[in-house]
Amino acid sequence: MSHVFPRHCHAQLPTAVGGDGCYLIDSTGKRYFDASGGAAVSCLGHSNDRVKQAIKDQVDRLAFAHTGFFTSDPAEDLADLLIANAPEGIERVYFVSGGSEAVEAAIKLARQYYLEVGQPERRHLIARRQSYHGNTLGALAAGGNAWRRVQFDPLLIGVSHIAPCYEYAERAEGESLADYGRRAADELEAEILRLGPETVMAFIAEPVVGATLGAVPAVEGYFARIREICDKYGVLLILDEVMCGMGRTGHLFACMGEGVRPDIVTIAKGLGAGYQPVGAMLCSGAIYEAIANGSGFFQHGHTYIGHPVACAAGLAVVREMLEHDLPARVQALGAMMEAELRSRLDQHPHVGDIRGRGLFWGVELVADRAGKTPFDPGLGLAGKLKKAAFTRGLICYPMPGTRDGRHGDHVLLAPPFIMEEADATVIAERLTDAIGDVLP
Repeated sequence: MSHVFPRHCHAQLPTAVGGDGCYLIDSTGKRYFDASGGAAVSCLGHSNDRVKQAIKDQVDRLAFAHTGFFTSDPAEDLADLLIANAPEGIERVYFVSGGSEAVEAAIKLARQYYLEVGQPERRHLIARRQSYHGNTLGALAAGGNAWRRVQFDPLLIGVSHIAPCYEYAERAEGESLADYGRRAADELEAEILRLGPETVMAFIAEPVVGATLGAVPAVEGYFARIREICDKYGVLLILDEVMCGMGRTGHLFACMGEGVRPDIVTIAKGLGAGYQPVGAMLCSGAIYEAIANGSGFFQHGHTYIGHPVACAAGLAVVREMLEHDLPARVQALGAMMEAELRSRLDQHPHVGDIRGRGLFWGVELVADRAGKTPFDPGLGLAGKLKKAAFTRGLICYPMPGTRDGRHGDHVLLAPPFIMEEADATVIAERLTDAIGDVLP
């Protein structure tokens, strides 16, 4: 009998014993193509020698030193490398152990920034429906997925949620992409005005929405308008790139694909590529200087922030990405992935939409293509599809609740950046077969 508290008490899971490039291997020897990187984590695959060696070398030198007493070379070097390649104006890095922690740090920093600059009335955070920002209480409050929130609602801080930029389901018939993007973005201004501009501290959004919508990028011009609104009312723009950042969408930082400058940006998953638990919250020089010239102390922290071994792994991962220009490779492979998915699924009677960017793709499943009608959630389609794909040796990330937290189903794909061109065919074929297994 296992004494591990699992995600699902009644699941019988195989034991992973090895990793080989894009494949995970269980105790029976079966190989699974990791087409979702777990949850968009394993961007370098499962056997990168450089990252493994960096971890071993760092453990031999120094395993841990608390940041209340010391800094470390890996943390300093990784921060330097990230800032050298970060969006304009981003100048400081705060290391944490994962995405939820990064979002918590971002929310707290936004609040403390306005205290430091003498605007204590700014307390409201605005986010979007069907967003996901993590599972700690602050991050969960920021997230807009009803299914994840419902049990814990009494414990959550109040956060406003406006519409996502979800063109497939929410653009009106006859409405141009530009008009739709403007309409969706203008909901932010309306909510700021409703709350009172002097009370709003920040707006948080994923540049490409991951787990809860299935790789949905914003339409062109949406984030430019969001930036304009934030500047108009003195609201900080927090971009959550925990899932879509670190090369996943073809740019080291996903916001570079939008040409938009954040005030705070969060990263994780691909930063450690699964080799170590590490994330980061990055902020502008202006925000940092407000703290440095004020109290001088960010009132936040965890025991393992800036962990030397985690930062050594992150440093090796980012060096691997930059020296091999993996974001450019992601763009090229992403075009092949799109072509393979569309060639097999574009005309499928139950595939409503194929969307994404780089090596971050979503396939939305519908009962009726013409009406974009989702399946009855009682069918448990996403769970069945996950099992069918797994049986066929494909790890993908199907999720229910795409439309509103209950209705709708999609599959998320986020394969390793080291995949070969032929692997796009493997992924598309196995996914198509799995869809056929559950929707014959």
